[in-house]
Amino acid sequence: MTDVSLGMPQLPAPDYPAEVRARLEADAKEIIARYPGSRSALLPLLHLVQSEEGHVTPTGVRFCAEVLDLNTAEVSAVATFYSMYRRKPSGDYQVGVCTNTLCAVMGGDAIFEALQEHLGVGNQETTGDGKITLEHIECNAACDFAPVVMVNWEFFDNQTPDSARKMVDDLRAGREVRPTRGAPLCTFKKTARILAGFPDERPGAAEGEAGEASLIGLRLARGEAARSGTGPAATGRKVVSPRGGEELPAAAEQGQPTTETGEAPDPHPSSHDAPRKTAASDPDNPTGPVSKEGDR
Repeated sequence: MTDVSLGMPQLPAPDYPAEVRARLEADAKEIIARYPGSRSALLPLLHLVQSEEGHVTPTGVRFCAEVLDLNTAEVSAVATFYSMYRRKPSGDYQVGVCTNTLCAVMGGDAIFEALQEHLGVGNQETTGDGKITLEHIECNAACDFAPVVMVNWEFFDNQTPDSARKMVDDLRAGREVRPTRGAPLCTFKKTARILAGFPDERPGAAEGEAGEASLIGLRLARGEAARSGTGPAATGRKVVSPRGGEELPAAAEQGQPTTETGEAPDPHPSSHDAPRKTAASDPDNPTGPVSKEGDR
């Protein structure tokens, strides 16, 4: 009779070697002590075991379950829910290309396709040398710099297919690669340990501010000048109506369209800034509640 494999893992999972187990237990004790309830330490503990082998193995699941007094099903349910936990061996550098709407429109899809062809791998696959794992991700939370690629969660902004190809070639060759912002790159295992909550000792890891592209809207809202560029934002003139009620400079001075009388068109401030009693399109029907609070 032929044995049929259902693909189930061997149970119980093997334990870590004694010296590895002792080291991880000391780290786990430090992590668990940060939380009022030990179960809350599960997410950083999964990063900890991922930092050991580069992905969450059955041994890592068993370790987390034992130190938190959970069963392995509870740990596996969390480890398989979040995409940040890898379920199979992966590369030293996780290259994630944002293919969500804005990045895709700006070139993210082209970058992902170019890297697939250049590296000879598909989504969530790793190069033969074990250096690069390529994946598309839904959003890097950096739309101001689209299209964006992340390597081990460090930003590479305003990328092109050519710049992305050069970047992965440099990583595979062991050449220094600097992110657009943030700290120097480290391996995925080291990144996982940092995510577990241990100190990030890379120079510049705790420094810097949001990039200029992210700050322009904030500065305009405050009536400040942008640091670079042309147009009204670079002249120092206020270009939005401040909440304090100050008047805008003449529209013509700002280079904005004007009406036949030379006045600026209605800026349409939000209802939070200047509530209106009626919509401009329907002046005969004032807006507002149709009944008093408590009425039925």
